[in-house]
Amino acid sequence: MERSPGVFAPKWRLTSIGIAIAISLFAFEGIAVATAMPSAVRDLDGLAFFGWPYSAFLVMNLVGLGVAGQWCDRVGPRRPLLTGIAVFTAGLLLAGSAGHMAVFVLGRGAQGIGVGLASIAVFQIVATAYPAPLRPRALAIISTAYVLPALVGPVISGTITAQVGWRWVFLGLVPLVVVGALTLMPALRTATAPGRIAANGSRKPLFALLAGAGVVALQAGGNAVVAQRIPLATALVAVGLAALVAGLRELLPRGSTVLRRGVPAVVSVRGLLAGAFYAVESVVPLTLVTLHGFGAVASGLPLLAGALGWWAGAQAQGRITTVARPVLLRWGLAALAFCFAGMAALSLPGAPGWPVYLLWIVGGLGMGVCVPTTGVLVLDQSAADETGTNSSALQISDVTAAGLGTSGAGVLVGATAAGSLAFGTGMTVLGLIAAAVCAAAALGASRTTGAQEARATVS
Repeated sequence: MERSPGVFAPKWRLTSIGIAIAISLFAFEGIAVATAMPSAVRDLDGLAFFGWPYSAFLVMNLVGLGVAGQWCDRVGPRRPLLTGIAVFTAGLLLAGSAGHMAVFVLGRGAQGIGVGLASIAVFQIVATAYPAPLRPRALAIISTAYVLPALVGPVISGTITAQVGWRWVFLGLVPLVVVGALTLMPALRTATAPGRIAANGSRKPLFALLAGAGVVALQAGGNAVVAQRIPLATALVAVGLAALVAGLRELLPRGSTVLRRGVPAVVSVRGLLAGAFYAVESVVPLTLVTLHGFGAVASGLPLLAGALGWWAGAQAQGRITTVARPVLLRWGLAALAFCFAGMAALSLPGAPGWPVYLLWIVGGLGMGVCVPTTGVLVLDQSAADETGTNSSALQISDVTAAGLGTSGAGVLVGATAAGSLAFGTGMTVLGLIAAAVCAAAALGASRTTGAQEARATVS
């Protein structure tokens, strides 16, 4: 039997390289900013506003995602991608040359919009440039491109910050972004434009902004609870929930909250697994330091192990052709649930810390299988004029849930710092909740295909 061509065959080579470069740079910037931030806020006298660069990126990333879906469906990926890259580059220049914290925050917001626009356009390129059998491998490129910066990003950005200054963590990416855009030009020239836009398309950015503001308000409300400012906390939580629900109702497919069969269920499952994973991941190093006495390097190594597992999972799902996608998704979710239950057990008194390295490989493997699989499921079930909208909804679900998960974990850590809860107990509760969320998502994995596909899978 003749072997099918891969994503790096001559026909798709430049497109695949361009996708890898673009996504790697977006991912590197997200990781590098954490290393550069202490130096940046010190130079800009902005310690009091330390959280704003992160919040600005999150909120404006949601706006970019909201704009990109409808725009890509109307005009194709070319203009959204080039605009996203241009805005991202402007954000790099603003942040790298900032003389005031407000300008730095503005730059981070521009980067968020740019990443939102470009990431959805890249998804549409995958849908139009590659045949269906190659889409899992193409999406594996995206997953791998997110993973590789996690392996080298902290070292590179730390070295740049120490040797030439934090500004070059941002400015040094500009020529590389231009190279990535140039390699994607052949695919953009042949991309088609379905030419349809929903009636409420122009209002999507407003709803995305509303959802992002809801996440920020909920985090502030949680912090107010920890500080025992109950009236303020009640008001913030009420406003945050109202804003989040109102925004997501217009951004996600109808039926997402009840896992309606097909794309709505895929979008919901993606949100559940993203929220659980990033909530637990955000406290892994802190847990090892606080409960097990690990040093700074040893406490960060599980994240490296998880990145390697993610890469392996992404590569595996791209090569497995004999297992239905919902089944693969269920396997990945089961791996995540096992990982989080294990993390809960390691937070109990007397438990060792070393098994976290093995557990986080399993967790990374689960994410490597689940993330591209949900992308394939969405693309396979989307008409040509729906790929942008549905890919946007998938990413919005991911980003929003990740923001909620990390915010919730942060509030829980704050409660332990305030003495309201023992740290080990808090981390055990967090791990068990995350495991339960993934177990519930695994039960809903069978609903991630349409009725016709589901019958075909059973038969």
